[in-house]
Amino acid sequence: MHFIQSIGPALAALAMLMLASPAASQEAPAAANPAMDQENILHLDLSTGGRVSIMLLPKVAPNHVERIKTLARRGFYDGVIFHRVIDGFMAQTGDPTGTGEGGSDLPDLKAEFSKLPHLRGTVSMARTANSEDSANSQFFIVFQPRFQLDGDYSVVGRVISGMQFVSAIARGEPPAKPDRILQASIAADGKPEPNYNAEAAAAQPAPTPQTSVSTQQ
Repeated sequence: MHFIQSIGPALAALAMLMLASPAASQEAPAAANPAMDQENILHLDLSTGGRVSIMLLPKVAPNHVERIKTLARRGFYDGVIFHRVIDGFMAQTGDPTGTGEGGSDLPDLKAEFSKLPHLRGTVSMARTANSEDSANSQFFIVFQPRFQLDGDYSVVGRVISGMQFVSAIARGEPPAKPDRILQASIAADGKPEPNYNAEAAAAQPAPTPQTSVSTQQ
């Protein structure tokens, strides 16, 4: 519990949320809780069939949180796949090329490492292995605790509802049939969820026309 003392009383409540059970936190969806700061709730509407709500932490990583909000409001993340999904570890997204090599047209960010732990549902910024100051647009959501990541990646938030839709993301590097972010938005903007069934149908390949063979001679 020493990390709570080290980040100060202003962040103690946030730290306790990070330690709370994701299942418990899912009982109070962000959209139904006006007491939460709607400007710092990120919604990810996923192709797995539902909305994931993430509490962003601007007091922990202000520049990275602002980057995610800026890109979400641009529509940058809409349609972007989860290109690297490792079972028992994490699901990574945020690269419009789908290769893991891409990013936005904005400059890379200086690291904002903290002592917050990487628990189930933690959201952190991805970066290159050889540069701490290389985060840009990509981020990952942790499936299971990975404390070895603590202090090496900029934590930007934590899932507070919809973790089941994260758990359902197709695995692979890349997955054979990757899942995607249908829409990313900030709760304060009030964007409704998409029609998940229609989106799923649109993603299916068109049926191959059947050619009939005449039996007449």
